[in-house]
Amino acid sequence: MKVLISGAGVAGPVLAHWLRRGGFAPTVVERAPAPRVGGQAIDVRGVALEVVDRMGRLEDLRAAATNMRGMSFVDDDGAEVMRSTEETLTGGVIGSPDVEVLRDDLSALLLRGGEDDVVFGDWITALDEHEDGVRVAFGSGRVEEFDLVVGADGLHSSVRALVFGEESRYLHHLGVYLSVFTTPNFLDLDHWQVFHRTEGRMSGVYSARGNTEARSMLGFESPPLDFDHRDLARQRELVTERYEGVGWETKRLLGFMEEAPDFYFDSMSQVRMEHWWRGRVALVGDAGYCGSPLSGQSTSAAIVGAYVLAAELKAAGGDHRAAFPRYQEVLRDYVARNQALATDTPGEQATPERLAAAANALELPDC
Repeated sequence: MKVLISGAGVAGPVLAHWLRRGGFAPTVVERAPAPRVGGQAIDVRGVALEVVDRMGRLEDLRAAATNMRGMSFVDDDGAEVMRSTEETLTGGVIGSPDVEVLRDDLSALLLRGGEDDVVFGDWITALDEHEDGVRVAFGSGRVEEFDLVVGADGLHSSVRALVFGEESRYLHHLGVYLSVFTTPNFLDLDHWQVFHRTEGRMSGVYSARGNTEARSMLGFESPPLDFDHRDLARQRELVTERYEGVGWETKRLLGFMEEAPDFYFDSMSQVRMEHWWRGRVALVGDAGYCGSPLSGQSTSAAIVGAYVLAAELKAAGGDHRAAFPRYQEVLRDYVARNQALATDTPGEQATPERLAAAANALELPDC
């Protein structure tokens, strides 16, 4: 069976890997002209680690870990007001079984070995489902037939918009916007994170890739903003406007932001849907059930969701009418518990115990 997957970030490569092993013929289409770079440090936890282990890549994942030693908070003048060597803001408890890794490093690791199945620089423009499959039109002008289509294309999923309708019906804004971009390690941090907080805004810098560079973040509280998620110039303006006059290293960070080739900006939002499939089309990862960075579990949920979807398609012999409902049945409680990490106690990090319970709230099927 030919399965088209939109998106080569995290869920897409995992799904393609397991579909290949299950005897399917996956094709991944990715709008970007090459693997996407940049992104924040993310965590792989609980049963998601088991999925990576079953892929034979757990040791590689651990080798790519950020290995943070701790964090500190500073005031407007850069004087330290708090420090911890027990936990970090991005990765939680130091020494836990969780693995924190840069998002682009994780994506490259998951994609490895499946590059021949990826078409970069193209995207889905139309889907026409019929009795025997789905006729797909692409931005390049080509048209092709597939048995199934899966949207693994993130918060602003084009597959979701084509099949389920306007994204405003499904996105739930959590009151925060976040920008992330690569900078020089201008603070000479050694596997360390530094944050500065002022009313409704937080800045942060953490060293990356053996201290050879850093990832910086600027986040602020705000009601929903109206902007094009592809208009990077306007997004930079929004961040600059919010940080005017803020102390610490903010002016320098804004300068780096203007030049960063991997600048990212978006709302922290959740995707909530009654169903993650319709006909021969399904959604996986952030496209169907984004938990937001505030949950700390969106990436792990994408890995686990892709694995479960592949497992159910294999178990059903490719019959989507059986596999898609079963996929949601198996995963629904796990997703709900992990999304709740961001909403039950707004503005607060979940306790390590609660995070671990949610991250392990699923027994993986065989695949």
